[in-house]
Amino acid sequence: MTGVEGLIFRKACREDVPSLVALLADDPLGQAREGTDLAPYLAAFDAIAAQPMHQIIVGELKGRIVATCQLTLLHGLSRQGMTRALVEAVRTAPELRGLGIGAALMAEAEARARAAGAGIIQLTTDKTRHRAHAFYDRLGYVASHLGYKKPLV
Repeated sequence: MTGVEGLIFRKACREDVPSLVALLADDPLGQAREGTDLAPYLAAFDAIAAQPMHQIIVGELKGRIVATCQLTLLHGLSRQGMTRALVEAVRTAPELRGLGIGAALMAEAEARARAAGAGIIQLTTDKTRHRAHAFYDRLGYVASHLGYKKPLV
């Protein structure tokens, strides 16, 4: 599927957190918002791992974490009580982009969401990430909504 032999996807474990933080920080937006103290990331990982509706997926190649995303299932009343899947923090190692790893990661997230009963999958992406927009367009995602965020801290 990816043209990258040996790529596997699995649920993240606590020991993966330093590699995951490195992926999150490996671009201009991430550099501005991620930190070096692992304590808050480890606490967040523990909270995520304790909730069955949340999972962090990692793509591993030759023992190295090369991709990640967080998948969250949301039950709702709209759309006749449809369960939604939310994908966040999608990252692929920059030097490996264009090899199909990101597409395979998203296919993995979609398969897990479908298996959990989700009827729709959604995500947000920063307005400045034009390459990411083109990537999601290629995968069949539609920019159908306008998203808003408001910091609470």
